[in-house]
Amino acid sequence: MSNYGALLPSHTLSSSYYGPLSSFWKNLFAYIGPGFLVSIAYIDPGNFETDLQSGAQYKYELLWIILVASCAALIIQSLAANLGVVTGKHLAEHCRNEYPKVPNFILWVLAEIAIVACDIPEVIGTAFALNMLFKIPVWIGVLLTGFSTLILLALQQYGVRKLEFLIAFLVFTMAGCFFAELGYAKPEAKEVLHGLFVPQLKGNGATGLAISLLGAMVMPHNLFLHSALVLSRKIPRSVRSIKEACRFYMIESGFALAVAFLINVSVISVSGAVCSSSNINPEDQASCKDLDLNKASFLLRNVLGSWSSKLFAIALLASGQSSTITGTYAGQYVMQGFLDLRLKPWLRNFLTRCLAIVPSLIVALIGGSAGAGQLIIIASMILSFELPFALVPLLKFTSSKVKMGMHANSIAITAITWIIGSLIMIINVYYLATSFIKFLFHGNLKLVEVVFLGIFGFSAMAVYLAGVAYLVLRKNKEASHLLALTTHENQHSTNESGNASLYSLPREDIASMQLPSRSGTVDID
Repeated sequence: MSNYGALLPSHTLSSSYYGPLSSFWKNLFAYIGPGFLVSIAYIDPGNFETDLQSGAQYKYELLWIILVASCAALIIQSLAANLGVVTGKHLAEHCRNEYPKVPNFILWVLAEIAIVACDIPEVIGTAFALNMLFKIPVWIGVLLTGFSTLILLALQQYGVRKLEFLIAFLVFTMAGCFFAELGYAKPEAKEVLHGLFVPQLKGNGATGLAISLLGAMVMPHNLFLHSALVLSRKIPRSVRSIKEACRFYMIESGFALAVAFLINVSVISVSGAVCSSSNINPEDQASCKDLDLNKASFLLRNVLGSWSSKLFAIALLASGQSSTITGTYAGQYVMQGFLDLRLKPWLRNFLTRCLAIVPSLIVALIGGSAGAGQLIIIASMILSFELPFALVPLLKFTSSKVKMGMHANSIAITAITWIIGSLIMIINVYYLATSFIKFLFHGNLKLVEVVFLGIFGFSAMAVYLAGVAYLVLRKNKEASHLLALTTHENQHSTNESGNASLYSLPREDIASMQLPSRSGTVDID
């Protein structure tokens, strides 16, 4: 077994592997890994920033976005896992096999842009953390994040799993602080429930933040990542075993996303309750009007006292670095899948980080802390706009009997997922169109500039819609080569002694794309 087992154990996942009394829980434990690794992205600095601003500006009004996005993420991430389990290929590989060279190249470029956009909050979050800990200017902190790749790799020489447990401990400690702060802030339960279950968007600013929340919760690169991570497990090619794997991956994803959901709700609720409090002091009130990660530590003052700034910075640093791990894996799988090209993890990580540093540095120098915080919101919006170019292929592939055989999505799941995808695209196009029109007519532009920008802007929107329409309307052509046995005769002919010859997973080429580990091969029983 490869070193990747330190992160994702490669068990023989069969319902008969364990005794009948504890088979469910032991099998569930064997599947734990991919969903939690993916869920790290749901509590990264980008999420913290959008949550804080949502609570400060709109109190609890945007909580429903978190609920909808979490439910959508559960369904979508489960489909990504199913695609890998059933076909033995991840999403990027399916795109390469399915689409002609030009569309495939464009999809690869968009996926890389999404990974860079996801890395921008990590860069800025780390810079803010360094500023809070050591009073380093934000722009210098942005430059120093380039070295965090080397530090991360050095720490991982002592074992990937140990590092991830440390990061998870720090992040969940901060989550515990926000939960405890809820006891001091005492948000009105009726208002919180109203915000969770009554959709409302008051103004263009709320729509922009809603898109940012959506982009921060349902990230394009996570779809590529999840469909690849499940390829590290041994799963017998039988109908029962594949259905069991899909069910357990959904349970694991549901638990991981539930934890992330509670954390995001608590951050918004604390921010909303504190910033709308009648007895808030003038200094904190000023921070609430322009709230970003660099000023948010005062929200935890009741729980942590004078240590609030330092502990918040440490958790922010941990959150950013843990998300860097997921970005590195996603980048590896995207490049391998679309281009059949592999880079060393440290080089892949460093290239992505350099591309993220450039806009972060420019904005930090010009706009300072507030500008850098706004860039996080913009990066999250980019992720939302790019989501259809990963989501539509996923929905097409998992709904296709050509790809998935008898494991294709049911009519109900197909309808729900397409409704989710359509709503995301409609919200994105609506916001783009209204914001652009507002800019043209209220931006104090000359007539020539209005005409030129209008032609360019609406042409870009037409290209965006045409690209989505191409993905939606194009019929799947390539069949999958690892479909499970679909006939009862073949299924009955597969007995326990013959299972070993039917293993098509784990994919050794996927499992080998790992960050370094100091120890040798690790088996987790």
